[in-house]
Amino acid sequence: MSEPVDSLRIDRWLFYSRFFKTRSRATAAVSGGHVKLNGERANPGSRVKCGDRIDLVRERLPYSLTVAAIPGRRGPASEAEACFVEDEATVLERSQRTAALRQDRLLMPKTQGRPDKHTRRMLRDRNRR
Repeated sequence: MSEPVDSLRIDRWLFYSRFFKTRSRATAAVSGGHVKLNGERANPGSRVKCGDRIDLVRERLPYSLTVAAIPGRRGPASEAEACFVEDEATVLERSQRTAALRQDRLLMPKTQGRPDKHTRRMLRDRNRR
């Protein structure tokens, strides 16, 4: 059996903890400035230790996490959830934002099927008023 590791690259940690579907997407998010480690912009090679604070934005939704464990592999979701503790304020903010997005979708005008050129123009004109 391999020894437990005390630190891990942040892109691997995000991939192992199931925040991103592939490691390359995790690396792109870190490189793009969507991830902060202990309040500072992180590089894909930055090392994560237990107790570190990670702030990330995924799909325009905020996440604020405290690292609880360093995973040894990308396992099931139950193992991944044990690797972090999420801030309650960001959970509440994220749920409010998703509720607002759903409400916006409900207020949008409905069309039968995919709108054609004429219908799109009509919808656009209706939104401008």
